Amino acid sequence: MENMRKLFGTDGIRGVANVYPMTIEIAMQVGRAIAFLVKNKPRRHRIVIGKDTRLSGYMLEKAMAAGVCSMGVDVLLVGPLPTPGISFITTSMRADAGVVISASHNPFQDNGIKIFSGDGFKLPDETELDIEDLIFSQKMAALRPVAEEVGKAVRIDDARGRYVVFLKNTFPRQMTLDGMHIVLDCANGATYGVAPFVFEELGAKVTVLAAEPDGKNINRDCGALHPEVMAAKVKEVGANIGLALDGDGDRLIVADEHGQIVDGDHIMAICAEELMKKRQLKKKTLVATVMSNMGLEVAMKRLGGGLVRTAVGDRYVVECMRKNGYSFGGEQSGHLVFLDHITTGDGILAALQLLSIMNKRNKPLSELALCMESYPQVLKNVRTATKIAVEHIAGFSDAQAKMTAKLGEEGRILVRLSGTEPVIRVMVEGRNLDEITAMADELCQLACQGDR
Repeated sequence: MENMRKLFGTDGIRGVANVYPMTIEIAMQVGRAIAFLVKNKPRRHRIVIGKDTRLSGYMLEKAMAAGVCSMGVDVLLVGPLPTPGISFITTSMRADAGVVISASHNPFQDNGIKIFSGDGFKLPDETELDIEDLIFSQKMAALRPVAEEVGKAVRIDDARGRYVVFLKNTFPRQMTLDGMHIVLDCANGATYGVAPFVFEELGAKVTVLAAEPDGKNINRDCGALHPEVMAAKVKEVGANIGLALDGDGDRLIVADEHGQIVDGDHIMAICAEELMKKRQLKKKTLVATVMSNMGLEVAMKRLGGGLVRTAVGDRYVVECMRKNGYSFGGEQSGHLVFLDHITTGDGILAALQLLSIMNKRNKPLSELALCMESYPQVLKNVRTATKIAVEHIAGFSDAQAKMTAKLGEEGRILVRLSGTEPVIRVMVEGRNLDEITAMADELCQLACQGDR
């Protein structure tokens, strides 16, 4: 299916703004296609459009809105709002779809388009292909509503406030954050107008970083991509915890009270343990990707639960959860999905769940994080002249099989081809760092030889 795609990748459409495919022409056509697909009843239909803080968001927002309105569907503009906030507004306002104009953790010159269906979940692959077909087949060219059938655009001025209230309601009503000092890094992104208010209104003292977006500084030396900035500030001011969000607010990386980074795997372990104790982890199963550390699997077994792995990407985590009736999952990178609360990854919501556990147990994050021990993990990339499958490299599969047998249950090897560039990614985990480093180096050397 990936080879059939013309616009959509693993997480919507993405690229350099004002360069194909991230042009106003494509944005308008995508808007027209979404509007065409949702017009399935004899009534006025509505599509929510939100964005992050990138300079190019203005032009793409207007182009998208024009396309939607030209097909006779109304637009609800919410302005800068985190990706999960747009998912929430879409379902809360009973809209037919929601569009996020954001390139997430990418630099400001990039932008992207992500689409939610009316139920708040990202579109399935089949619907994305339908959108591409509508655009490139010119099936919509003659469809031009006129007069009162043309759509209109209205701004939802209280969208941030609605989302703030929703987030606060996911925090236990009997609790506050009184006495808690939080360092909060908003990545100069979409959370700048939401996150500080959430934590302050719950009673925390908040030291805010990177909450002055200028259209060009999103993700620049800040946020979840650079959590060391937040971590250093935690040590400097003596805070209880540090929270680093990414540009569109769907990822969270944390630092404990000592300024030590706590990644998504450890946060999942802490939250899964609490959900298990409350009997709220459905089927006693946590969903993670193939990149999550083996230590997470060991921690879940110790708790009497299990771990299911998916391909890399939060959309695949959510698809697995929905298909099998699971309630919690995420990625090592900080995408954490609490399906009992929301349909997609939400960095602020995840932080609130973690803070509630710290509050309930009256323990610092450093102590809670001991529930999981990370195995040493070596990650290496091999760039090749062309895309080449590892099974076609002489001796590679045999070497990998021997190494896997040697590691046994105390380690694992993951080799995958990048979906966007000619790169072979090698990951080796195990108890002995020297041993797994040597294994990774050997596999990389075989990959290089096979490319000659």
